[in-house]
Formats: sequence, C-alpha cells, structure tokens
Amino acid sequence: MAADTERTWGGRTLEDRRATRRAQLLDAGYELLGTRGASSVTVRGVCRAAQLTERYFYESFADRDALIVAVHARAADEAREALAAAVTAVPADPLTRATAAVEAFVDLLQDDPRRGRVLLTEAFADEALTRSGIDLMPSFAALLVEQIHAAFGDDGPDEVDAQLTSVALVGALAHLFVGWLDGTLPVTRERLVAHVVGLILGAAPVSSRTA
Repeated sequence: MAADTERTWGGRTLEDRRATRRAQLLDAGYELLGTRGASSVTVRGVCRAAQLTERYFYESFADRDALIVAVHARAADEAREALAAAVTAVPADPLTRATAAVEAFVDLLQDDPRRGRVLLTEAFADEALTRSGIDLMPSFAALLVEQIHAAFGDDGPDEVDAQLTSVALVGALAHLFVGWLDGTLPVTRERLVAHVVGLILGAAPVSSRTA
C-alpha cells in the first residue's frame, strides 16, 4: 500500500492527486451551497461542477451530507482564523478588541457573500448543517471566553459565567447576522458593528455568582 501511495504520475503522488480532487469537490460544494443553497447540493451536481466522476466523490466523502459539513467546517475555520488574527493585532482593551473582532467577521461576510450563506444562513435550513453548527459552537464560544478573561481578568466573571455568556452571544449573534445578510434587518455596516460591539461589552461582565 505504501508503494502505491508513493508512486508518481506526472511527478505527483496518489495522495497528491486525491487531495487535489477533494479540493475540487469542496470548491464545487462551496459554490453551490453559497450561491444556490443546500437544497441544490447533490452528489451528481457537485461532480458535474467539479468535472469528476462519482467514483472520485466517494473516494473523499461518504455522502452528500459529509461534503456539505466539510464545506461548512472550512468556512468556520476561515472565520476563526480571521477573528484570532484580528484580536491579537490590537491592544488588549475590551472596546478595541471587540471592535476588531466584529469588524473582521463582518468583512469576512462582505468579502465573499457565499461565506455568510455557507456559515450562517444555510445552517438554519439544512439538518446536517444545523448539527454541524451545534458541533462548532463551542469553538467559537471558546474564543469569546478567552477574550472575556483577557479583558476582565480576576475581576471579571468566572469560568461558568464566561461560558454561559459566550454560548448565548454566539447563538444570538448568528441570528442577528443572518437578518442583516438577508435584508430583514436593513442597517448600515457601521451601525451593525457598533450594536454588536455594545452587546458583547454589555454581556461580557455579567455574573450569576451569589457568593
């Protein structure tokens, strides 16, 4: 088996060629999911868009749901990386960091409209993506927990309060961004950013400790 994977065709190994085909399928799935929605993503349609046969689809993915979950995970990774880069590039005060993070996320959505649909809108429209969103929520909440602790230190909320607040904010903000993206919340980018920053800063210090 090792010899097969190391054998080259045109200077490329079998693993290289498989990785390229998988990337083609992900790109095709991303385009379909981001422009036409989850209902348009089928194995046949993705293969047609990627110009690959179904044999190669099943080489990388168990089924259609596995593909769209992988597409969703890729968009989530891009978002996490953008948020992490934004908060580490600015001073540590709460207002500056919250503003940097929100602006980075909004820019991410505006730079490629497909990303917002993949990451947010379709997550409420497809069962597999809904499950994927639930699975990914803790990683986004963890980013907020980290920033809450960094901003308030020992004087801020404890670990439980930080986690409760972070999960609540991630869920609420997802719906808020969906409304902004689909036009049901017709506000400017500047006002959206300011409002979201206010929500984060207002909720971050909340504590339910009684003693």
